[in-house]
Amino acid sequence: MTQIDQPTRPVAAPPKGAGPLAKREARLAWGMLAPTLAAVALVVILPLLAIFWISFKPVELADLRPPEVSVREDVRGKPAEPGDPATLRYRLRNSSQDAPITGVTLRDTLPDGVEITGGLIEGCTVQGRDLFCDFGDWDGGARVRLQIEVVTDQAFFDGPDPRDSAPIVTGEASNILTNFSFTFDNYARIFDSSEFFKVLWVTLFYTIFGTIGALVMGLFAALLLDKSFKGQGILRGLYLFPYVAPVIAVAFAWVLLLDPFSGSINALLIQMGVTEQAINFFGEEPLALIMVTVFEIWRYFPLSFLFILARMQSIDTEMYEAADMDGATPFQQFRYLSLPQLLGILSVLFLLRFIWTFNKFDDIFLLTGGNAGTRTLTVNVYEQAFALSNIGAGAAVAVVIFCCLLLFSVFFFRVVSQEEGL
Repeated sequence: MTQIDQPTRPVAAPPKGAGPLAKREARLAWGMLAPTLAAVALVVILPLLAIFWISFKPVELADLRPPEVSVREDVRGKPAEPGDPATLRYRLRNSSQDAPITGVTLRDTLPDGVEITGGLIEGCTVQGRDLFCDFGDWDGGARVRLQIEVVTDQAFFDGPDPRDSAPIVTGEASNILTNFSFTFDNYARIFDSSEFFKVLWVTLFYTIFGTIGALVMGLFAALLLDKSFKGQGILRGLYLFPYVAPVIAVAFAWVLLLDPFSGSINALLIQMGVTEQAINFFGEEPLALIMVTVFEIWRYFPLSFLFILARMQSIDTEMYEAADMDGATPFQQFRYLSLPQLLGILSVLFLLRFIWTFNKFDDIFLLTGGNAGTRTLTVNVYEQAFALSNIGAGAAVAVVIFCCLLLFSVFFFRVVSQEEGL
């Protein structure tokens, strides 16, 4: 038999490139995302870029106000009738104590009914009623007082107030916030400081143990309330109290309870014979760091408790019934059934709590103010920027915090999240 070759049918292939409809859909999608992207840029990206910019500049708190020429005008002498002498006084100064201002000039219109008798300084001229002064270049903190002696007539009293015509001052100055002069002095000051690595260690201790402690305590609380019993709803509400209560209220409550002079905790410990003298919980190293970490665990474990409890109640109970029939102990049921189901939510909670705790400022500041070995990087930002008036150094510490959290996030998503399938 002769074999007849059948014609081969072309294999269908997906079209290459994007058609007109796909391009229109893409434009529509980007158009709908534009408000979100703009909001993210305004709220997150632009402030972050500003912090990076300031961290490379020697900016102090006084430099936040740009250098400018300020002027005050008044009339001295209190003339009461025509022919009385008076003094038109202008007081000018450089608002910056460091930055110079070049090309300082003053223009003003003199009031009607005055005749100049003296007081003009070099650089000042009067043409008609127009006053012009050229003061040249000023150093930081420069001040000039111009006092023009005049004699008044009736037109002075019939005319408007001399202060109604505001003087016009001009001058050019380099704003340290916007110029292109950069320095690494802020970072050199931070890393050369002997306290930096101590502060970093305190931050890591506070963050790691605070995060793990909140997760463990939240897991324990979720295990207690996983079963239904009388009063379960009331107990759940009480568990949420540390998280929903105002931080300033609970912080001062802890400070009052643990006060070494009038705190009830110290009085109770002394009466029970646990200690012979009062303990300064928030004033001694390393006890103060341990106490602020315990406060962090106590205050934020309800968040972990809510997420873990919600995940536990979504687990199929038939697995536990089968394990119970096979003779598995409660610990074995938790280890081999509950814990694998909770690893995903525990990983997410660890990521969130680590970032939030690393950035925590208000709790430590309210409890100790950063004293007694509890200064973290966020407290150091406040001290550099506002206590020492060094905005540039404070921004540099903030950049260090950002880099630490970025490295942690990259490690988490590349290692931990892959293992948990996130």
